Amino acid sequence: MAARWLKVLATAPLMLASLAGTPAKALVPYVVLPSERNLEAAGLGIAQAASRLLKLGQAEEAASLAALTVQLIPTDARGWLLLAEAQLRSGEDAEASASLEQARNLDPRNAGILFAQGSLALKANQPARAVELIREGQRIDDRNAGSYFDLGNGYILLGESKAALSAFERASKLRSDFWEAINNQSLVLYEQRKDAEAIQRWRSVLTIRPTAAEPMLALAAALNAQDPSNSESLDLAKRALAGDPNYVLSSYQQEQLWGTRLREATSVLLANTSLKGDVERAQANADAEPAEQPR
Repeated sequence: MAARWLKVLATAPLMLASLAGTPAKALVPYVVLPSERNLEAAGLGIAQAASRLLKLGQAEEAASLAALTVQLIPTDARGWLLLAEAQLRSGEDAEASASLEQARNLDPRNAGILFAQGSLALKANQPARAVELIREGQRIDDRNAGSYFDLGNGYILLGESKAALSAFERASKLRSDFWEAINNQSLVLYEQRKDAEAIQRWRSVLTIRPTAAEPMLALAAALNAQDPSNSESLDLAKRALAGDPNYVLSSYQQEQLWGTRLREATSVLLANTSLKGDVERAQANADAEPAEQPR
C-alpha cells in the first residue's frame, strides 16, 4: 500500500503540470536561511559559553567556540577579542596577534585592543613596538593602570629607567594595591643606587602582599648588602625561596627584569652559609615556572 501511494505522490506534480498545459519542471528544494538577527543571537550565545570556559581554564575549548563566534558575527570586535584572549591562553601568540588586528580594524578607537597588542609585543621582545602601541592606547584611555605597568616594563627593556619609574608610579597611583608596580619601582630605584627609597617601597609591597617571594628576596638582598648576615635578611630569604624556588636562579631574576646590581647583591646573600640548605632545596625544586606572574 505504501509503495502505491508513494508512486502516486511522485507523479502528481507532473500530472498537474500536464493538465495545466505547461512543461513539467523539477522541484527545487526550499531552504530556510537564518536571519542576520538570529545569527547574531547564536553568535553571542556561543561567545558567552566560550567566556565561561575561559573562566574555568579551558582555553583550547574556548578558542574553538570563539572561532565559531567570529564566523557567525565577523563584524563584531568583541568576538575577535574573545578569540584573541583564548588563543593567548592556549599559547597561540601568532594567531592571537592576527585576531587582535582584526578587532582593531573593526574598532580602532578601542584602547583595550591597543593595550593587548602592546602586551603581546612585550612578550615577543619588541619593547619599542610595545611602547608605541600602549602610548597610542593611552591617548584614548589614560586611566588604565595595567597599561602603565606594561609601559614601564617596555621602558626598562629599552634602558629608559627614568621613564620606567614614572610609568610604574602612575600605575600605583591609579590602583593603590598594585603591588607589582610598587615592586618594580623598587627595582628601578635600587639600580639608581637609591637604596633607602627602594627598601621603603619593598616594605610597603609586603604590607599589601606579605607572601610575595620576589619583593621578599629583593628586600633581603638589599638589607644584607647594608648589614651582612643580619637576621631579618636571612629570614626573608628563607621564606622567599620556600615560596618560589625559581628566584634562586639568576637567569630567572633577569627574566623578571632584575637589574645587574640587585642580582649581584642577591648572589652574595645566597652564598651565606646559613642559607646553604635553603639554596640547595630551591635549586632542586626550581623549574623556571613562576608561582606568580606579575609581568
